[in-house]
Amino acid sequence: MVPRYARPDMTAIWEPEAKYRIWFEIEAHATEKLGELGVVPKSAAEALWAWWNTNPEVEVEAIDKIEAVTKHDVIAFLTWVAENVGEEARFMHQGMTSSDVLDTTLAVQLARSADLLLQDLDLLLAAIKRRAEEHKYTPTIGRSHGIHAEPVTFGLKMAEAYAEFSRNRARLVAARDEIATCAISGAVGTFANIDPSVEEHVAEALGLKPEPVSTQVIPRDRHAMFFATLAVIASSIERLSVEVRHLQRTEVLEAEEYFSPGQKGSSAMPHKRNPVLTENLTGLARMVRSYALPAMENVALWHERDISHSSVERFIGPDACITLDFALARLTGVVDKLLVYPERMQKNLDKMGGLVHSQRVLLALTQAGVSREDAYRLVQRNAMKVWESDGTLSLLDLLKADEEVTAALTEEQLEEKFDLDYHFKEVDTIFDRVFD
Repeated sequence: MVPRYARPDMTAIWEPEAKYRIWFEIEAHATEKLGELGVVPKSAAEALWAWWNTNPEVEVEAIDKIEAVTKHDVIAFLTWVAENVGEEARFMHQGMTSSDVLDTTLAVQLARSADLLLQDLDLLLAAIKRRAEEHKYTPTIGRSHGIHAEPVTFGLKMAEAYAEFSRNRARLVAARDEIATCAISGAVGTFANIDPSVEEHVAEALGLKPEPVSTQVIPRDRHAMFFATLAVIASSIERLSVEVRHLQRTEVLEAEEYFSPGQKGSSAMPHKRNPVLTENLTGLARMVRSYALPAMENVALWHERDISHSSVERFIGPDACITLDFALARLTGVVDKLLVYPERMQKNLDKMGGLVHSQRVLLALTQAGVSREDAYRLVQRNAMKVWESDGTLSLLDLLKADEEVTAALTEEQLEEKFDLDYHFKEVDTIFDRVFD
């Protein structure tokens, strides 16, 4: 975790103290149920909770010192609790294995992280929707291969992003549901030394579901899907960021990141206003995506378990969630304050002498009885003259002067094909589909 790209609420989920608090809750709830079953004295859980409720501080350094000797993190934690609770602590961890604690804790942390990420997505979606409605009918050029294609609206660009992040939200809800499982099944997952009702009790207390079948560990295909979902969300962040970066290029300059008073763009060139936020988001997206592959490689463990996944998850768990949380918040800020320049959009639309209307002329010629091949040839030969003139010539004027074209279409019919508003007649339909 890099503090520069971290926010407090998400970071708190992954702090050592937070982890140990979840460990304690798992152990105490399990002991509580074992007491109800008569496996251990009820006083054991009572002693644990009594100490916990009056001693809220987790002594991370003390636990670390014990682990330096035991070389085992869960045993170190249990030893620390026993030193503080006393005799009753011996009934902790009855029939359990370390993975029961570690895997269930990771499930809690990932579920809580997902909850924060869902809040982030909601804020981002609200910002995108506001800008989409603001620019619903703001004309701009649509590009394919980076080249002028046909007119769109800037609101439609925002609507595309809204639809994409709505899909991402649904994916994250599903991934959260899949990851939020609890395993308290003991060595190799057979429940040989612990009753399945203990797992059910702990799961309910922590807002999880019992893992249907665990092999001492929760199956890692669940984790692979979770981190893959984060990677897809990161890719969507990059997609919108790259669009902003392209629109901010000097030759385009249809939109740009907000440039705050006192901000500096370059140490050498005072005139610079660089898309630093969206460039940063592109980099952060690469990092989040990079965590998906090791999560997938963690799926294939030896037999009922090994710990090859453990070191991986100590990295990717906090790093992926913390980084994506930061990225979503940053992107929300970019969208919210994005500077949009409708006049420059119109200027760029008009730059190439009406070439953006070529398809309408092509279709009109075919409907007037010209073969598609001939219609394409007629429009293209005039369009290429406009292209080579860098837009100083007018496609409409050239078409009006082309006898083969005017033999099929009148000047009035040609002029009608250059109506910009024609391209926006279904904007309402698209918006209704996206924002229903």
